[in-house]
Amino acid sequence: MFGQMQYRNVNALFNAHLAQRTPLIAAHRGTGLGNVQENTADAVEAALRQGADMVEFDVVRSADGVFFLLHDGYERHAFDLDVDLRTLRAEEIRALRYRWTRHDAPVTELGAVFERFRGEVLFNVDRSWWYWDDLLPFADRYDMAGQLVLKSPVEEVWLEKLRRHPVKYPFIPMARSLADVDAVLGDPDVNLVGVELLAIGEDDALARPSVVRDLHGAGLVCLLNALNLANGVPLFAGHDDHTSVFGDPDDGWGWLMEHGADIIQTDWPDLLARYRQQVRGTLPRQYHRRSEPAARARRTG
Repeated sequence: MFGQMQYRNVNALFNAHLAQRTPLIAAHRGTGLGNVQENTADAVEAALRQGADMVEFDVVRSADGVFFLLHDGYERHAFDLDVDLRTLRAEEIRALRYRWTRHDAPVTELGAVFERFRGEVLFNVDRSWWYWDDLLPFADRYDMAGQLVLKSPVEEVWLEKLRRHPVKYPFIPMARSLADVDAVLGDPDVNLVGVELLAIGEDDALARPSVVRDLHGAGLVCLLNALNLANGVPLFAGHDDHTSVFGDPDDGWGWLMEHGADIIQTDWPDLLARYRQQVRGTLPRQYHRRSEPAARARRTG
């Protein structure tokens, strides 16, 4: 079991997934391929159907307090407009349309994702921490504590918000140093279930195998990032998606697995699921979306 014993109930779904498949595959912003836009409900659905065990998304808040899925700063790419969604009212955001979508889709509201995927889907909630005073009470209304794995930098201001909030969402902070790891260990008021390690090169202190062993010894998972960001900075020693897709996956995803990754974040969930099955014999998770009548029955039952 990962996480503190006192939070075992809220962490039950997270631990059940890890007991069935390791490493878990976390799809970055869902799967935005073809004319499906990332950070949308359709991208979540597509990622789950491609074998993702967890879906990461980003959150923005409108000027009048409504939460949407989007990575701020990507508005030009998404809408071909020089606009900051955070300065718009909700009705203005709802009127926007992505440049390429399969059915003229609007920006996805966070509440709609919570309604659609309540139940068995794990989410890694990224880029939301500055909204936590309002976002966490909003999430409480959907009774999804075990499904939402929060993420933030290791900074006291964000840790204190988690300590104060009564619902103890699973938390995996982003550590950029050994000091960051030490700062989050052993806090009884934070439901720490793991740590995301960020290391530029193999000589980085966080890339030492002993760090992962120590996390596992403390009952925590290790999340390693295979993403290739536009700025070109490696997220874990260059063992990444590009190496895996265009070179030898043994040097990318395979290296991360051997290093001890319990969760790998990727932009290629289908290929990683196939590779994991090849080297670990792990069948991908089979996702079957509930019919709408069944979903309504669950919400009202």
